Amino acid sequence: MNTSVVVCILLIFAICLLSGLPVVMAMAAGALVPLFMGMPGATTFPALVRSIFGSAENTTLIAIPLFILAGNVMSEGKIAEKLYDVFAYFVGDKTGGLPCATVLTCLFYGAISGSAPATAAAVGGMAFPLLVNLGYDRAFAGALIAVAGGLGVIIPPSIPFVLYSSSTNVSLGDMFIAGILPGVLIGALLMVYCVVYCKRSKCEDKELLRVNFQKIRARGFGRVLLDGSWALLSPAIVLGGIYAGIFTPTEAACASVFYSLIVSIFVYKSIKISDIPHIMAVSIRGVAPICLILPLATAFGRVLIMLKAPAHLSEFITNSFNNQAIVLFVVVIAFLIMGMFIDTAPAIVVMAPILLPTMKALEVNLVHFGIIMTVCLAIGCVTPPFGVNLFVTSSISKVPPMSIARKAVMMILTFIATLLLITYVPAISTVFLDQ
Repeated sequence: MNTSVVVCILLIFAICLLSGLPVVMAMAAGALVPLFMGMPGATTFPALVRSIFGSAENTTLIAIPLFILAGNVMSEGKIAEKLYDVFAYFVGDKTGGLPCATVLTCLFYGAISGSAPATAAAVGGMAFPLLVNLGYDRAFAGALIAVAGGLGVIIPPSIPFVLYSSSTNVSLGDMFIAGILPGVLIGALLMVYCVVYCKRSKCEDKELLRVNFQKIRARGFGRVLLDGSWALLSPAIVLGGIYAGIFTPTEAACASVFYSLIVSIFVYKSIKISDIPHIMAVSIRGVAPICLILPLATAFGRVLIMLKAPAHLSEFITNSFNNQAIVLFVVVIAFLIMGMFIDTAPAIVVMAPILLPTMKALEVNLVHFGIIMTVCLAIGCVTPPFGVNLFVTSSISKVPPMSIARKAVMMILTFIATLLLITYVPAISTVFLDQ
């Protein structure tokens, strides 16, 4: 009986998604399947509503709207532009230098925004026109920003890390620490690819690069560094405060909001106090879907747990594949495919609790598993048909999403190669954790 109910739940969920219904409606429909089938103890409508509100009572989740707000303040405050100038000062005349500066800016901005689309939008809005004006191919520039924007969910503080932590009770501080080295490694290999690509394709106009580089150098190192220092300090203050035990990740999110407001209003003077209501409205529109998805996903997961679906899945996997390496490979492939169709937030809050017993049975470090899952879904941000970063950069570049995707193939393969390295070398994620 339980097996047939679980199959019906997953089938209804899949049909709803394929028919174009919102994810939240698909999860609500799936959660109510046992009720419609007359199963004893099934979730009723009032129970579903209570579960939704009960799941929302999690202080860790407060960090999500705060990090989104801080990211939007810094986006409006032109923080990415200041970061870009610092990196371009050193590499602006080198082969692949400006593409590398773009990747570095995405790394640092990801440590501010915690979101892949926000990183792609903020860095892309500033870097894309410059790259094109300096002679880089529009599709290449769009693909680079789309792929590098995925670093926004890997470099802490990361919104998917918050979701994973709240769904699995894994330490959020450990997740933040574990994300640093994988994010830096992916960024480094993307920069290597940029240098190789620019050297082989000879796509750069050296004269235009020299003129732009001289403009940046003419400002002087002190001025460029002073302008960029406030932006560079933001991730140091937020992450340093967490790791030093000064404040919790949720308190760090609050600190990042105040810091970004102070810097943007009083230091850079790039936004006005009158702009704050608009920025808050944009942030609310960004966080509202997550706030609805998470409790519904939790209720959906509870129904599956009631039916012992996670336990049966764990038993099936461990009996079919008694090798940890094979299981991880299957999980990676599954999440890469899932990332093509489902957004990061629902994928994490639905699948993480389901797969947790399997990972425990195979003695996979749960922090390491969270990093693997997040990196897989970060790749999903730039893979068609629903890679959100493709549409973000398409709107900026006016290049069709599929043209950007084709140009991004080698960058995505570089990302996947790094993912496999992270998957099979757990130390990359856990080296800084207390063992």
